[in-house]
Amino acid sequence: MPPALLFDISAFDLDAKPLFAKEAICKINPQAFEMQHLDGILWFDPDKHLVLGYKDVTDHEFWIRGHIPGRPLMPGVIMIEAGAQLLSFYVKEVLKEPGFVGFGGIQDAKFRSTVSPGSRLYLLAHATLLKKRKKTFKVQGVVDGTMVFEATIEGLRI
Repeated sequence: MPPALLFDISAFDLDAKPLFAKEAICKINPQAFEMQHLDGILWFDPDKHLVLGYKDVTDHEFWIRGHIPGRPLMPGVIMIEAGAQLLSFYVKEVLKEPGFVGFGGIQDAKFRSTVSPGSRLYLLAHATLLKKRKKTFKVQGVVDGTMVFEATIEGLRI
């Protein structure tokens, strides 16, 4: 049985206009083209260090053709990358920390269900460690009310 969600997303209007849309995210995060995996930020709480974002999984993803032909499934590594991009955005835009935030590590990753084209992958994150150089977030992915992955992601501010 999956753990409880980091916060209750049923309290949010998940169809609302995002606080930050893809264009604004691309001004903060350096990932581009097929490696850009964060489409919107719906909410954040800077006091509790919580953030809610999403990735719209389309029929045009670069992995569609080869990651299970006939039954495209979003690779787990791309789910984790989307979570890492959420972490990076939060550190740079909300915490206003300068520099590059790179991927530093992953712990306790569990994949609980699949993500297919046409899905919206909601990304929930809670910062558990915010040191000068190292940032650690618990991250969960949710599709249609089901937790599809959970992990602890570390970012390094360079």
